[in-house]
Amino acid sequence: MNTLPELTGTAYGAGGPAASAVRPVLEVVVPVHNEEVDLAPCVERLRAYLHTLPFSARITIADNASTDGTALVAHRLSSDHPDVRVVHLAEKGRGRALKRVWSQSESPVLVYMDVDLSTDLNALLPLVAPMLSGHSDLAIGSRLAHGSSVTRGPKRELISRGYNLLLHGTLRTRFRDAQCGFKAIRRDVARELLPLVEDDTWFFDTELLVLAERAGLRIHEVPVDWVDDPDSRVDVLRTARDDLRGIARLATALARGRMPLHEVAERLGRPLPGSRSQVLGAQIARFVTIGVLSTVAYAVLYVLLRGTLGSFTANAWALVLTAVANTAANRRVTFGVRGPRDRWRHQAQGLLILGAGLALTSGALAVLDAAAPGASRGVEVAVLTVANLVVTVARFVLMRIWVFVRR
Repeated sequence: MNTLPELTGTAYGAGGPAASAVRPVLEVVVPVHNEEVDLAPCVERLRAYLHTLPFSARITIADNASTDGTALVAHRLSSDHPDVRVVHLAEKGRGRALKRVWSQSESPVLVYMDVDLSTDLNALLPLVAPMLSGHSDLAIGSRLAHGSSVTRGPKRELISRGYNLLLHGTLRTRFRDAQCGFKAIRRDVARELLPLVEDDTWFFDTELLVLAERAGLRIHEVPVDWVDDPDSRVDVLRTARDDLRGIARLATALARGRMPLHEVAERLGRPLPGSRSQVLGAQIARFVTIGVLSTVAYAVLYVLLRGTLGSFTANAWALVLTAVANTAANRRVTFGVRGPRDRWRHQAQGLLILGAGLALTSGALAVLDAAAPGASRGVEVAVLTVANLVVTVARFVLMRIWVFVRR
């Protein structure tokens, strides 16, 4: 049996490595795993259709760690046809394959479709036309849009509609069909969004579309004629479980403001109306919540420490402990900063802000002692609480414009 050399991550075209100088208008990616029987008919049918289009196109077979003869068939096709190439990946995952090929492609419009060609190819031109004209940023085939013709069993129909209803309810999506294997994206949009997409498998499509929608990008939906592949090998239960996990992870990331989507929108010339004010509002809400918890923690610590320490010492310790925790919480939750980079600088800047806060609260105690000698503990706590609210406002402003500002 003939075997191929290891070609992981390498693109091959007719006669050897595909020439990088050739830049077709369309890069059509077909992810495959163990598709030695269906691959050649798919590619030949797809090539025949692409030759009817008024612009150049290339087919890229993304072989996801196939263990049958798929690699041999793909290599034979790339050798026979100059407009076909193959990329071999060592690991499975549709999302992983699309990230690899799309991130390296120089074509202005990037497409992907399933190897079974369940979607009628006559929808391809309406899919890519808005990309070529600049009207849209992404385009998706939709089996749930008005005008679609879909042939499939009731079980898969129910699953598809249920999944998209779940997306509408949890992630407030507006697109109607997340998982149809027939999509297109502009290259510049892909290079902005792909680094933000964490999933490498079936949830990739959904995550990409949700991020695009949240960034204010334009998603064009194309009604398609679609016939279910009765030989589909998708593990429905496993895919559903992974999708639920993906929804929970993505919803958490969006709620915490970890995604720099307003910056993506601005770089692509799609500034979100009110996006900065929305981000600011979300940051203020999270900061206030952390601030309230910090203030309560400070008051509790002060009362506990005041029993054995003097008022100034108890104030200093309570302030230091809550300030360190406050900086760490705001770093992660409010401003979405992850990883160890600049962690100690952030804490050092937080301690400088603490110094200003300590001066303010200590000054408040000094004024209280001068104005009302022998004031009760309750009065001390009340005065310090007001002073700390002032410090909290100043801390937010400084964190936003100085500590956690993007450099």
